[in-house]
Amino acid sequence: MTMSEAKQIAAVIGCDYFLIVRTGSLRRSSFEKAEYYEAFEVLYLVSGRTGRLSFWDLRSVESNSKMEAEKLLLKSAEAVSLNIAGKMTKAVKFEIAEKASTYIEEVPPENSPPDKTFRPPMPYKRIKPDYTRTAYLYDAKGTVDILVDINQHGEVMRTEIVRWAGFGLDEAVDEAVRKMNWRPAERGGKALPMRVLLRYNFTKIEKE
Repeated sequence: MTMSEAKQIAAVIGCDYFLIVRTGSLRRSSFEKAEYYEAFEVLYLVSGRTGRLSFWDLRSVESNSKMEAEKLLLKSAEAVSLNIAGKMTKAVKFEIAEKASTYIEEVPPENSPPDKTFRPPMPYKRIKPDYTRTAYLYDAKGTVDILVDINQHGEVMRTEIVRWAGFGLDEAVDEAVRKMNWRPAERGGKALPMRVLLRYNFTKIEKE
C-alpha cells in the first residue's frame, strides 16, 4: 500500500490510525514433525496522518490440528491488542516530535527544459535487496517504493518508504539502498542534491 492510498483510506474512515489484519492456516512438515498446522496473523498498523506503516508484526502458533492452532491463536488476541496500543502511543509521539524534511529537488519530467542538461544520480553498483526468509515462508508478494535523498557528494542523506509491504522487505530495501555508492545528479556538469524514487518488486521464487 502506498502512503497516499493509506491517507485516503483513513480520511474515508475518519481515523488517525487503522489496522490491517491478514490471517491464515498452513500445513507444515519438518524433520522433527511429519505434519503439523500453523495458524498465523499478520498485523499492519498504519498511520492515517502520514500514510506510513508504523508497525507490523507476525504471530503464529502450531498444533497437530488446524482447528486447535486457530483456537490457540485466537486466545492471544488480548495480549496482541495491548501491544498494538503501546506501538500506537510511540508512533504518535514520534510523529509529533518529527521535523519536516527539508526541500530537495526531484528528478525533472522527461524532455522538460530542466531535463536538457540533467543527469540523474546512479549507483556505481546496484545491490539487490534480499527476499527475506519470513516473506518466503508466508509466500509474500509486494512492491516497495523508496524515496532517497542523495547529496552533491553521492551520499545517501535520507530515505523514506512510500509504498510498503512488510515481512522485512521494506527494511531489506532500505539497507540495500544505503549500501550503494552513488554518482550524484548533475545539471550542466555541476553536481547537485536530488531526491529519487526507486521501486523494487518481490515475489516468491521456488528453489530447485
